[in-house]
Amino acid sequence: MDISRAEQRILHLLAQGGRIELIRNDQRKIDKVNLFTREGWLFAGLDLTTFRKLKQKRAIASQGGKPYRITERGLVLVRAEQDNR
Repeated sequence: MDISRAEQRILHLLAQGGRIELIRNDQRKIDKVNLFTREGWLFAGLDLTTFRKLKQKRAIASQGGKPYRITERGLVLVRAEQDNR
């Protein structure tokens, strides 16, 4: 399965230790998604549609109410980059 460049970049950040946190409104619907890098910086390139695509592809998951992290499936989808530590 091929993934877009934006999805690829997000999976790289998650593979390096990042996390996705959700902000919900009063009706418990997702209002905003925030992607934090392992250093704690906020990455602005994640929107709700990209989040839903990654979730649908089972590349990210949340367990026990914790922030979303990359799954084993996501690690298979992500391709190696030179700057990947």
